[in-house]
Amino acid sequence: MLKSDALIFLVKSMTRTELKAFRIASLRHKTVPGYLMLFDIISKNRSSGTDSIRKQFLSESGVKSFNTAVNYLSKILLDTLLELRREQDSYYTLFNLIMKAKILFEKSLVEDSFDLLKKVIEDSKKLENYYALLLASRLELEYLLALNFPMVDEKTILYKHHRINEIISVIRKINEQSSLYELLKYRVAYFGNARSQQQIHQLNDLVVSEMSMMASSNLENFEIKKLHQLFQANYLISVGDYKSALRSYIELNTLFEKNMHLWDNPPIYYLLTLEGVLDSLRCIKNYEGMVYFIEQLRQLESPSVSFNANVNCLIFLYELFPKFDRGDFSGSAVHMEEFTETLYNKLHLLSLTRQAELCLYASLIFFGNKDFKRAHKYLNLIFFKVKEYFNLPLYRTIRLVNLMILMEIGDLKLISYETRSIKREMKGFDKGYQIEKVMLSFLNKQNLPVRNRERNILWDEVSGELQLLGQNVFERQVLRIFDFTAWIESRIRRIPLSDVLSAKTASTAGARSCC
Repeated sequence: MLKSDALIFLVKSMTRTELKAFRIASLRHKTVPGYLMLFDIISKNRSSGTDSIRKQFLSESGVKSFNTAVNYLSKILLDTLLELRREQDSYYTLFNLIMKAKILFEKSLVEDSFDLLKKVIEDSKKLENYYALLLASRLELEYLLALNFPMVDEKTILYKHHRINEIISVIRKINEQSSLYELLKYRVAYFGNARSQQQIHQLNDLVVSEMSMMASSNLENFEIKKLHQLFQANYLISVGDYKSALRSYIELNTLFEKNMHLWDNPPIYYLLTLEGVLDSLRCIKNYEGMVYFIEQLRQLESPSVSFNANVNCLIFLYELFPKFDRGDFSGSAVHMEEFTETLYNKLHLLSLTRQAELCLYASLIFFGNKDFKRAHKYLNLIFFKVKEYFNLPLYRTIRLVNLMILMEIGDLKLISYETRSIKREMKGFDKGYQIEKVMLSFLNKQNLPVRNRERNILWDEVSGELQLLGQNVFERQVLRIFDFTAWIESRIRRIPLSDVLSAKTASTAGARSCC
């Protein structure tokens, strides 16, 4: 990204607190003329691009070099944001104290330097920040060496060496645990959840490694416990065991709530935990249980714009699902309208997977309301950038929804072309779900029976198969995104899709309450 583009994005992403801090800091910096005017131009023209901002700045400021103002403004902004983080984040605070200790030692204020390092070591232990602990411990030894070990016996030196070795061991364990969790998340993100028993076996290398690691570890620190629970819960989600996953996520949430002083800033792992709990609750149709965890999402605050965008996205989705899953498409559309400005107009702040998910549900909402033109509009946001989204597991689900829209508007020729393309892809990569095959077969039935009697006979023939699909742990991986069997039923029986979804959700909720 060009430095000017990055600067414009940075200014537009600043919070009110950050803007106020910059105004105060700018009173001390007047070396480069025009940089404050550049800041004001960017702030007032939030929808303008780099070229228009450059032209306006050069014409109004009388300054000849746009790049000089950009570089200086970028420096002041980053210095200001760093100063704020020192006050808000223990991670920044610890490393800032280490830098101060280095300066004090360089200025021969040895006693003050060691006092600061001692404070960093004590605080790092409390906050389980092993990287700061390692650096401070290592500096302490280096400074003792430089001073020829004054007033220190050999036993003390050996103890300090032993402590550093223990710190390195903990860091290594955390790194190994992180590696397994990251590999699991990568495989799910780019290969999708397990679609067969064989694909579950393909995750065994990670599961066996994780079990072996935990068995050999006698460490009882927050970071390792957190990563273990996250791995376990995500694995259970990926194989479709939602009830067990929910238990793991509840344990993980309890762990987080007991150790709030150890949260990262922003608390990314806690956000993943809340998402996992909500996803599990949705999968078992426990919408009432979601309310508490949605409120927990609302409590999260961070100076990170992308983190806040993700929080807002999750609040939107999990407030949407109780309406959407019950077939309340009118209520879903109202809910979506409330988030148009704060979420849908800021899709660029989210990952590709999140963007695809939001476009898919927007399309399904308009599809349910029979506004097929607007349903297509949101899918086209994905199709126009097909190279970016093609490898996402969600992409083929998006293509199935597109085929549903084509069926409703009667574009049978394009349906035939698209289904052949999807079948080739499924054959080439051997990664199709049975529900996808059923959908493609149904979509290619050009004409359904006209008479209700014949439609009822057809429904009797296929309803058993669809019911089995709904009970299959692997097929539920797709059906939890959208129940395609409900759409097939609505087409055959000529019943509104909203009514079918409402009946199915009520039936599932009734079965859950009886358990």
